[in-house]
Amino acid sequence: MRGVFAVVFLMLLVLAGCATAPSQVTNACAIFEQRNGIFNNWRRDAKAAEREFGVPVPVMMATIYTESAFRPYARPPRTKLLGFIPWTRQSTAYGYAQALDGTWEVYKRETGRWSASRTDFTDAIHFVGWYHAKSRRENGIALNDPYNLYLAYYSGHGGYAKGSWRNNSAVQKAARRSANMALRYEAQLQQCGYR
Repeated sequence: MRGVFAVVFLMLLVLAGCATAPSQVTNACAIFEQRNGIFNNWRRDAKAAEREFGVPVPVMMATIYTESAFRPYARPPRTKLLGFIPWTRQSTAYGYAQALDGTWEVYKRETGRWSASRTDFTDAIHFVGWYHAKSRRENGIALNDPYNLYLAYYSGHGGYAKGSWRNNSAVQKAARRSANMALRYEAQLQQCGYR
C-alpha cells in the first residue's frame, strides 16, 4: 500500500513541475535541462514539432518566450472599468502560446488533436509550429524568419497580408524581441550541443 502512495506522490511532484514556468527562460539550454523528464521533455516536443512543420526550434521557442515567457496560464491583462475596476480581458489569448479561442479551435479541427490544451507545452509548441507553417503557405514567410513569422502570429494571416502591423510600433518591437531571442536561443543550443 505504501508503494502505491509513493508512486502517486511522485506523479504529483512530476505534474506540479509541469504547471510552472522554467526559472531561466532566456537560456534555451537551461529551459530544456529544467524540463527533461520522461513524461515532460520539452526538447523532445520541440524537435518533434520542428520535424513535422519545418520551423526551427529557436524560432518556435522565441515565439513562446515573447508571448508568455513560458507561463502556462498566461492571459492578457484585464481592462479597467472607470479606470480602476477590473473588467473584461483584451482578448481570449491563453496559455503558453497565447492562442485565441477561435484559432485554437481551428488548430484542433485541422490537426485532429481534439484533447489539446493551451496549458500543455507539447500542444503549445505544436500549435506554434502549425501556425508558422500556415504563415509560410498563406503569406510566403520563410520558416527561418522569426521577425515576420511573429508579425503574422500576432496580427493573424489576414492582418499580416493587409499590413495592419505597419502602424503598430509595439507589435514591431515585440517582433524584434522575438527575432533577437531566436538568434540567442540558436547560439545557446549550438553551444550546449542541442542543435
